[in-house]
Amino acid sequence: MPRLSVIIPCFKVQGFLRECLDSVLEQSFHDIEVIAVDDRSPDGCGAILDEYAARDPRVRVLHLPENVGLGRARNAGLPYATGDFLLFLDSDDTLVPGALRAITDRLAETGDPDVLVFDYARTYWWGGTRRNALAEVLGATADVFTAAERPEILDLLMVVWNKAYRRDFVEENGFQFPPGYYEDTPWTFPVMLSAARIATLDRICLHYRQRRQGNILSTTSRKHFDVHEQYKRVFAFVDARPELAAWRPYLHRKMGEHCLDILAKPDRLPPAAKGEFFRRTAELYRAFRPEGADPGYPGDLGDFGDLGDFGDLGVLGVLDGSYASYRLRQQAGRVGRESGRQALRVRRAAEARARRALTGLRGLRPLDEELVLYSAASHQGLRGDPAAVYRAAREIAPRLRGVWVVRDAEVAAGLPPGVQHVLLDSPEYLRLTARAKFFVNDVNWPGTLVKRPGSVHVHTHRGTPLKYLGADLLGKPGARLGFDVPQMLRRADRWDHSLVANRHSELVWERAYPCHFASARTGSPRNDVLVTGGRTDFRARHAIPADHTVVLYAPTRRDYVRGGHVDRIDLARFAADLGEGHTLVVRLHPALATGPARGTGLAELHRRGIVVDATGEPHAEEVMLAADALVTDYSSIMFDYANLDRPIVVHADDWAAYTASRGAYLDITAEAPGHVSHSYRELAWLFASGGWRDEESARLRADFRSRFCEFDDGRAAERVVRTLLLGESMPEPPARVPGPAGARDLLAST
Repeated sequence: MPRLSVIIPCFKVQGFLRECLDSVLEQSFHDIEVIAVDDRSPDGCGAILDEYAARDPRVRVLHLPENVGLGRARNAGLPYATGDFLLFLDSDDTLVPGALRAITDRLAETGDPDVLVFDYARTYWWGGTRRNALAEVLGATADVFTAAERPEILDLLMVVWNKAYRRDFVEENGFQFPPGYYEDTPWTFPVMLSAARIATLDRICLHYRQRRQGNILSTTSRKHFDVHEQYKRVFAFVDARPELAAWRPYLHRKMGEHCLDILAKPDRLPPAAKGEFFRRTAELYRAFRPEGADPGYPGDLGDFGDLGDFGDLGVLGVLDGSYASYRLRQQAGRVGRESGRQALRVRRAAEARARRALTGLRGLRPLDEELVLYSAASHQGLRGDPAAVYRAAREIAPRLRGVWVVRDAEVAAGLPPGVQHVLLDSPEYLRLTARAKFFVNDVNWPGTLVKRPGSVHVHTHRGTPLKYLGADLLGKPGARLGFDVPQMLRRADRWDHSLVANRHSELVWERAYPCHFASARTGSPRNDVLVTGGRTDFRARHAIPADHTVVLYAPTRRDYVRGGHVDRIDLARFAADLGEGHTLVVRLHPALATGPARGTGLAELHRRGIVVDATGEPHAEEVMLAADALVTDYSSIMFDYANLDRPIVVHADDWAAYTASRGAYLDITAEAPGHVSHSYRELAWLFASGGWRDEESARLRADFRSRFCEFDDGRAAERVVRTLLLGESMPEPPARVPGPAGARDLLAST
């Protein structure tokens, strides 16, 4: 029988689940069992749980036949727990290293109490960490106590996951979670009031993730009315136990504080429902008022947000009045804080006027159901996934009118004949963005573009992610220098569909961009030509002999040097070492195309015919089709090139520095698409010996393709047009081969 049973309910948290499970299973204390409950999650949670169970006997997975909600999912796991103590861990939170050892040591020290309360810290999506504000409550010296002896213990957040519970105590009392939003309330109060022996642990054992979106209690909904039913359950529990009658005044005030806290939060209740919520709270408050209670007594309101607006009026005084009085008092209490916010209000007012102007423009005429606006590579013309979707739409649905947004007249002049376009920020651009039904982009639309209700934004991205992106950059200050992550996320809030080529990308995008969008398993449209074997005139244009072996070298930029460019290898030497019958083609990262990198040697080598500089080629697919082998370091081009099933070599001589500065979602040196070189000598030897295309290289490439080219079947562009633009049905792309069971993304915390 294990010492600890950790029950983890899971629903739509695939981007965080591995981190949660790893935080438990990699603890230094091993005498545990994990009961993971798949609450009929529609994403990949169930598969992730099965993967962990297959490789760790301590993990048991329950797949529920229907979604039952957080509380009842915990209930489902309870009968399977065999440990001395129970812990409930939410599947987007994590244990800190050493937490379980500290918990079990404290349990032993205090003689196995009924409940052990430990500390936690909030971790925010933008990178901040804040410890529990009432941590001092946990620092008392008494070994064990009751809630009556130390009632301040109930001032802590009334949640289930900051405690360890003696399993026999839970079973003897028949504690269960009810359905609803606030299921922790009728569990925690009865448990804490019933416990004869409570102990505390003044140590942060858990990181409570504050998600930008997706947190149930931060979702605007009428479901927050559920708190009333949960407090009815609390009072029913107390009424059934005469020995707990003395707690009624305390619980009465707590109920009022809790409900007013929900009312004061701007993201909880729909505005139209706030008056009703106040009235129902007041009715409940009067119904459960203890005899002899003074309606004007000042309560200790603590840290309850806008409740502080009422000063020493107290909860009783607030709820004895009307909703109109509540609003007046609330507004009056805020006046004193306004002076420090004046500058912010002025800025927001200007932004609001701009938005209203745009919104007014959009409201003049209905959406044009056949107008599609395209943009790629920061408005640089027909490129990447948007270009592939555009071409497919012209063939499949010629009635759709596709218009490209380009940044300037120079880009417009380079567009193919017959391609409609509009210049960014021009009057015509404003008119079209006011009417367009569909928007297709691989970077992001400007912040001034207001998403009109009914419009559909399709975000294609620019490849499978290896390095940290989006919100994950918050923990990498060097990589996000000059990059406004919150502003980027506000733009990403407009996405409706996020295209993915594999499950790895799906996990990363949902984590790196905590926004409301649906992942579309379409494959990458720009890779269709790689799968189907498209044609390219790249060799002819650059006079590369037909019998030459073309080696494409495509390094990425570095975040640990100013400018991002590092010469990792001597290009002239590499071209010479490749020998006769070989042509070295170099394609730098797009961010370096207009910088000094090409001017420090590459342009001169190209002019002399030693290498071919393909950095300025607008279509990377044409370059890849012309190449017989790829040498890269950490560029996402490797994921696209793998569709060609041609040899790939990863040159990783600075992997440690790269990951330290930028971060990576997987260890590409351990899960490479081919051989890995750690020095130039190793790289040259691979080509001199023929090792770059040996059987081991083919085996590694096959494993890599099965995992990262999963949804690329040559019909991605068609799938986007038919399913996302036309609303037709089309089968999902067939999975080639399931990824290797041991493959593991390093979705590490930022």
